[in-house]
Amino acid sequence: MIKILEKYPLALLSIVVLSMLLVHLDVPNITIMEARNFITAHEMVKDNHWLLTTMNGEARYQKPPLPTWLTAISGMLFGINNVFALRLPAALMVLFSGICIYFLSLKLKLQKKQSINNSLILVTSFYIFAIIIEAPWDIFAHGFMLAGLYFLFIFFEENKSLWKNALLATMFVGFSILSKGPVSLYALFLPFLISYGMVFKFKDMKTRFIPILALIILFLVIGGWWFLYVRLVDPEAFLEIATKETENWSSYNIKPFYYYWNFFIQSGLWAIPAFISLLYPYLIKRVENKKAYQFSFWWTIAAVILLSVIPEKKARYLVPALIPLAINTGFYIQYLLTNFSNLKRKTEAIPVYFNFGLIALISISVPFALFFLLKDGFHQHLISYLLTSATTLLIGVFLLKNLYAKKFQSVFYLTVLFVVSLGAFGLPLSESLNKNTTFESINSLHQFEKSNKIITYSIGETAPELLWDYKGILKDIYKNESLEIPSESNFGLLVTNDDKENIESQLNQDYNMKLIETYDLNVGSKKKERLIRKFYLVSKK
Repeated sequence: MIKILEKYPLALLSIVVLSMLLVHLDVPNITIMEARNFITAHEMVKDNHWLLTTMNGEARYQKPPLPTWLTAISGMLFGINNVFALRLPAALMVLFSGICIYFLSLKLKLQKKQSINNSLILVTSFYIFAIIIEAPWDIFAHGFMLAGLYFLFIFFEENKSLWKNALLATMFVGFSILSKGPVSLYALFLPFLISYGMVFKFKDMKTRFIPILALIILFLVIGGWWFLYVRLVDPEAFLEIATKETENWSSYNIKPFYYYWNFFIQSGLWAIPAFISLLYPYLIKRVENKKAYQFSFWWTIAAVILLSVIPEKKARYLVPALIPLAINTGFYIQYLLTNFSNLKRKTEAIPVYFNFGLIALISISVPFALFFLLKDGFHQHLISYLLTSATTLLIGVFLLKNLYAKKFQSVFYLTVLFVVSLGAFGLPLSESLNKNTTFESINSLHQFEKSNKIITYSIGETAPELLWDYKGILKDIYKNESLEIPSESNFGLLVTNDDKENIESQLNQDYNMKLIETYDLNVGSKKKERLIRKFYLVSKK
């Protein structure tokens, strides 16, 4: 089976990515970043806000619109309120990124098997597939940039079709900027150029000067036209948002320079192989294609250093470093595939047995851990539990068996299969971990509004998750600590526990407030107050 799939590497890659992510696409619980993006896509379709993007009817220019356009189009095709449809483009971008790594690895003159292994390492790295849950728009920026770098590499290395490769590189780099501004340009493109210059050198640049100049101008036009358009059409809102975003770089989530020192752990199960692949003096003597290894090594290091310079730091910002790290880790995996059965130094085998032995034990322990976590929800999810348990238990047993027999190829693919099984079977079980017995969707509010012919307003900013669940506009009427009382005799108010007394005092004695419902979108026992709103019917006396 493995040999058949290795003959069709892209089919193997597609099976791995889609098996991991397709089930997640239908999970109803959404994150705050997903909510923001889906609301913007929803308002694009509903209110025709394709260029001047909005959230809750207000300007949202923090992110460029390309990923939102793709999401909105998917929503138009398969249902604008369907989370599966809205998540699908981001999942396909993970697959697209894996395909780009595969072809880039081939251009680095790596073997076909090593190239597909690099792709498998990338798409099963923890923060690569987790990022489409936490911050799905990032994968668009980095995926498009990776495609641009593939064509840029060909442009630098080959003398034929210079203009064709320059234009393709331009298009994808421009798409990256139109997905999340200059983020990937700084964190992926610049480290790529630094590493390429160090290892391969920039050769024959006279014949490439004009195409490079055209490339720079065109990708700035493709990536920057929307920013210019919004700046001209809605300058006040654009400048206000731009100022706030710029201030965040130096005042929000500030971490020390060394914060990213353990960046390799973001690759998840590949953390130890990734760390060993970064031991340059050790691995450089053991790889066949030394130039390609040096290139991926310095690309990774340059990315981490440049990211460390920026004061604002988050774990997910490391995704650009995980892309070259996947190629780098692939060199160590390839070394083990070739030499594990007859390693000259027995000490070299210790980290291998430790890492993959630990993965095997984790895999075997999954059924017991799930049984403990599910508790009351066990019977409701029996089929998912049995599938997950049987799969992970068998994977763990076969991992130990093949590790003992020193069949490293099987060990590698079983590790990939373990990640896939958790995505395919384990994610549906996450719903059963909802321990919030007071969960109440805010979407039911529409029926009350329709029956009583009222409009609902919000006190303070409404959490994106609540807005998405509501599927409508909730105007904030509490500005600068002052209540803007609506003109209607009867209206609805969504209020937090802390705001109730203050709002009552501002309404004076002219209005009655009647509590109708408490909406709570928390999915766990640990409550987040921002996801709780009390709904009051306000009536003029």
